Amino acid sequence: MTTWIVFYIILAYFAGAISSAILICKLFNKPDPRSQGSKNPGATNVLRVAGKLPAILVLVFDVLKGALPTYAAYIHGIDGWALGIVGICACLGHMYPVYFKFSGGKAVATALGAMFPIGWPLALSLLGTWLIVFRLSAYSSLAAIITLLLAPVYTHFYKPEFTLAVAMLSMLILVKHKSNISRLIRGEEKAIKSKKD
Repeated sequence: MTTWIVFYIILAYFAGAISSAILICKLFNKPDPRSQGSKNPGATNVLRVAGKLPAILVLVFDVLKGALPTYAAYIHGIDGWALGIVGICACLGHMYPVYFKFSGGKAVATALGAMFPIGWPLALSLLGTWLIVFRLSAYSSLAAIITLLLAPVYTHFYKPEFTLAVAMLSMLILVKHKSNISRLIRGEEKAIKSKKD
């Protein structure tokens, strides 16, 4: 089983390292998201610099690259703590992609995707929380932070055996959001304003 854990860890990193934000912006002849807006290669910044369709495609791809390796490991029978490591490696691939000089994003969608295979009640709870907070605040970062804080709580109620794995994932992404947290506290975080397609 140890060999399979290592296999899924490696698979998750290299899948996570495929930066859909950079590739899709190139496909649509849009600016590199690392050079404009928040300079974060993720769906939120792609929405700012490239519009809705590219952002939706980035979001879907980023969720899948977290979900697919984790789900494959899950159906293979990998233990909860090891699933957490697999999910973390998918996120580390997104944050530090070997294909793009280790310049990546914050991995919110990838982390949520890695949590989704635990079950549809958790997936719906995470999506619902993000959408409600974003709808009320227009701050993608605040929606992500609150969703990630609640993710281990939701998991504890739905499938407690995965609470540690989800807590590990959440902590990684929250640490990556420390600058957003500081700006939110200072009232300097920017609300989402997308370009028209």
